Amino acid sequence: MVARIYRPAKTAMQSGKGKSGMWMLEYEPAKAKSVEPLMGYTSTEDMLAQVKMKFESREDAVAYAERNDIAYRVIEPKEAKRRPMSYSDNFKFDRKVPWTH
Repeated sequence: MVARIYRPAKTAMQSGKGKSGMWMLEYEPAKAKSVEPLMGYTSTEDMLAQVKMKFESREDAVAYAERNDIAYRVIEPKEAKRRPMSYSDNFKFDRKVPWTH
């Protein structure tokens, strides 16, 4: 069973970076999920799919995996590209894209 170590991205429902600093260790699914035909519930027989552990740093998660002989792979986070912008730039005289209102 291979575990993934990653830092989750911020959710779309928040503007800040809250709860995105922790590193997660979770197991990759061993089997695909199945749909129960009568009620349509999605289920799995893989009990390790429920295990999600949080760590303060990447090194802590890697140390835990190595200490407990867990095969793992680290997924590095992608940093957001932000460009500085101000509200007054919307009304500049020499805009590249004309203002439509």
